[in-house]
Amino acid sequence: MSIRPVLETRAAQPTMEGAGVHLHRVFGFRDPEELDPFLMMDHFRNDDPRLYQKGFPWHPHRGIETITYIISGAVEHQDSLGNTGNLGAGDVQWMTAGSGILHQEMPTPDPQGVNHGFQLWANLPGALKMTDPRYQDVEAREIPEITDDDGTHVRVITGKFWGRSGPVDGIAADPVFLDVTVPPGVRKTLPIDTYRRAFAYVFEGDAAFADASAPTGVLLEKEVAGEEVNIRDMSGDRTLIRFGTGDEVTVQAGERGVRFLLISGTPIQEPVAWHGPIVMNTRAELEKAFSDLRNGTFIKPAH
Repeated sequence: MSIRPVLETRAAQPTMEGAGVHLHRVFGFRDPEELDPFLMMDHFRNDDPRLYQKGFPWHPHRGIETITYIISGAVEHQDSLGNTGNLGAGDVQWMTAGSGILHQEMPTPDPQGVNHGFQLWANLPGALKMTDPRYQDVEAREIPEITDDDGTHVRVITGKFWGRSGPVDGIAADPVFLDVTVPPGVRKTLPIDTYRRAFAYVFEGDAAFADASAPTGVLLEKEVAGEEVNIRDMSGDRTLIRFGTGDEVTVQAGERGVRFLLISGTPIQEPVAWHGPIVMNTRAELEKAFSDLRNGTFIKPAH
């Protein structure tokens, strides 16, 4: 067994999207090969409805899949196929944009005014970029939850983990998407397929990743066998950890414990032509998508 080294950690960056939604961008719009097959992830968490209530009005997508995972509050969605729905706490939605879809997503608060969740973008391979759009809405009660003897708790949203399978399937990136909580002071090793790209995103508490002994922050540099690891004394909140190759990740929870997403997927390794919500393989395909938007042919009839 080999522990995945930490290649990089970085803080999610505050930004605004949609009609003025304040959020933190975990990654995206940099090097699309960095976390291939994943393109972007946003973390939205606010307790002031004025910072998110205008939401994400009607906008297009083509060539990608998106997963929306709600921690608290809700998101109401509507699309050009006539689908409507409401994602609540613990729910997840995977949308395959495929050949093209128009939709809107409007956040709503919980009783304390909080709206909290994530949206992850996964690339589609060229052969599937013009597939028919579809939605998978999964309620919280359908998501397997596992609690280990040491109190480590895992929600398996997609993929297989510890003998359980997440309810979202048929995703081109074949991802494993886990919501992991490790109690204070607990050291835990979690398996990951060697051939996948993988990252973690801490959003509660703090932890040290890789084989680190000090649980006061997030590992900043690769662990080198026989050498002391370097730890920054910091909260892990809103921190991305990008891993190298290996078949397991070790995390040491701090005094407050830690909750993080652990996500991995099989790289697509294809050219990326990307502008805003549309991701294709070539510039010509990208230009065709925007031409379709202008002339009203963006939404394709189902096959």
